[in-house]
Formats: sequence, structure tokens, C-alpha cells
Amino acid sequence: MTLGKKMLENLGYTVLTAGSPGDAMLLAGGSTGGIDLLITDVVMPEMNGRDLANQLHALYRKLPVLFMSGYTANVIAHRGDEGVNFIPKPFPQKELAVKVRNVLGG
Repeated sequence: MTLGKKMLENLGYTVLTAGSPGDAMLLAGGSTGGIDLLITDVVMPEMNGRDLANQLHALYRKLPVLFMSGYTANVIAHRGDEGVNFIPKPFPQKELAVKVRNVLGG
């Protein structure tokens, strides 16, 4: 996620990164400044992005989530994830900026 982190920082966002879902849970649990958005891959080791989002919702009840994947949105929808915020990889910075702004409600 190094490229994505750089893109988001170039857009003025503060970014916390984790190397695994377990690390993300630890990072979120120790965050004192709050978390405004979770950006997660759909497919990861340890657990999938949906499970990570569900676990983080226990800490941040209304945490918006942006899923990303190299799979198409149609494949994601066929898995029962219709209506989720999704961005296909790879993505340019402008597309990421628009998607993040939309997910955050602005």
C-alpha cells in the first residue's frame, strides 16, 4: 500500500498503514486520534476485508470502508457484497481522490 499511502498523503490525508489485518486491528485499537476511513483490500492473508471491516466496526461504529481489489466489481458483487464502496486496482490518484471524497460524504 506504499503507493496508495503516498497518493493519499499527496491529497492531504494522514495515513496509518498496517501490513496485515491483525496489525490493522492493533493499530486501530491504539489510535488516539480516531479513524475516519478504512481502505482495505478484499482478499488478504489472515482474514478478508469484509471481516476486517466488521471487526473494526466494533471499535468505530460508523467507520466508512473503501474496498479495493484487482478483481472486478462484478466479481465482488457476485460474492454478496453489492452496494459497497469499491475501487478496482490499479487506480490513478485522481480516481482515488474522488472515491475517498465520495465515501467520506464530501
